[in-house]
Order: sequence, then structure tokens, then C-alpha cells
Amino acid sequence: MTVESLQDIAGLRHIGRIVAQSLQTLEAAVRPGMSTAELDAQAGELLKATGARSAPYVTYRFPGNSCISINDEATHGIPGGRIIRPGDLVKIDLSASAGGYFADAAVTVAVPPVAERGRKLTDCARAALDAACAVAVAGKPITQIGRAIQRIAQQQGFTVIPSLAAHGIGRALHEEPSVPMHFDPRDKRLLVEGQVITIEPHITTGKGRIYQAKDGWTLRTRDKGYVAQFEHTLVITKGRPLVLTSLS
Repeated sequence: MTVESLQDIAGLRHIGRIVAQSLQTLEAAVRPGMSTAELDAQAGELLKATGARSAPYVTYRFPGNSCISINDEATHGIPGGRIIRPGDLVKIDLSASAGGYFADAAVTVAVPPVAERGRKLTDCARAALDAACAVAVAGKPITQIGRAIQRIAQQQGFTVIPSLAAHGIGRALHEEPSVPMHFDPRDKRLLVEGQVITIEPHITTGKGRIYQAKDGWTLRTRDKGYVAQFEHTLVITKGRPLVLTSLS
């Protein structure tokens, strides 16, 4: 969507804060020995308490309140009986709706003790998100976002998963435009003031090729490379974007 009124801003800020606060609580709750279903149940309780609803469930009937993906699971992991273990990279992707507005964010939790490679991967994905947000400016090429992400990943010896793009959001979970998380010089589209998008780099230790698991939802790396992801929902402005899912 493109923001058209102060009401839009207020609605987006409201759901963005719900997602950010809930995600912060879930991040702190991750511990070895708990199942992803237990963590997801907390996500459901947090959303219910605020009057929000799980956007993947509302939109696609996804079998969970959140997507929880571990290690080589890149995204869309279904919560269930899998036990979180020391050294795991746990990606929590939480999107929700309230009052007709949607927001989407994700974090990667590195469960101690974490191998050095896993820690560096997680730090790289976080840095890639920050770098991408810094160049998301109205009038600039949309592919500048992917360029910033790809540069950070390559400098640190990792790979962007090119088939996983970010997206427009606001009145629905997934809207136009599709926002590549890698650099595509053929893409001549420009970012527009007031545009609401996500930025969500998926960075891997492997080559970046993925496949859909038999459950019909989970996307995994073909070479078992670990994946880290961070995500924000933001509004494009003429300067730094308005990051709706940040508590800072």
C-alpha cells in the first residue's frame, strides 16, 4: 500500500508495535529443550492479548501463529514437536493484522553455545538489514536494497538466497511490489514516497538454492547450509524510512 492519511500511519504504527513487542518477548523466551510448538503457542497468546491476528493464518491458513525455522530451514517452518537445541539458529517470523493493517518482522536467535560461523552469519544478516534500510529512500532504485544486502553478505563470505524476496504490505500481508534481496541491474523500478514494504534478507552459509519440504510449507537449503534472517516493515520517505517494527 501507499500511505494516504494520518489514519494509515496510526494504524500501521499500531500493528507494527504489536509485532515488534511480541517478537521481542518471543526472542527472550527461546531456550534449549522447548518445542517450536510451545514457542508458537506463546506467539498466539501475545497476539490474542492485543486483539491482533496471525497474518499467515488469516491469509493462507498457515498451520501456526508464526513461522519458526531452524538451521537449514530458510523460512515458513511449521511449529511442532521439534525441540530447540544448543547451537541452533532459530528464525521467528511474525506477521499480524489489526484494524485492517498488517506488519511483518523476523529475528534470528542464536541459541548458546553457538559456533563462530553461526554467530558471524547471524551478525551478517542483521547488518545486511540495517544497510538495506539505510538506502531505502524515495526516488532511488528499488534494487539498491538488494545491492546493499548482497555487498554485506559477499564481504563476509556468505550468500543471499536470491529466490526469497521481500514485498509490499499494509492492507494485506503480501502486496506489490516484490522487493529483490539481491542486486538485479535490469530492475529499473524506483521506490515511492509513502510506499509500505518489508526488507527481509535471508543469508546462508551455502550456495543459496532452496526447495520446498514435503509438508508443503517449509523451505530448506539444498546443501544444508544454515540460514539467518532479520526483517522489518517500513514506510518509504524522502530520507530514512519510518521503521514500523522497531522499538528503538
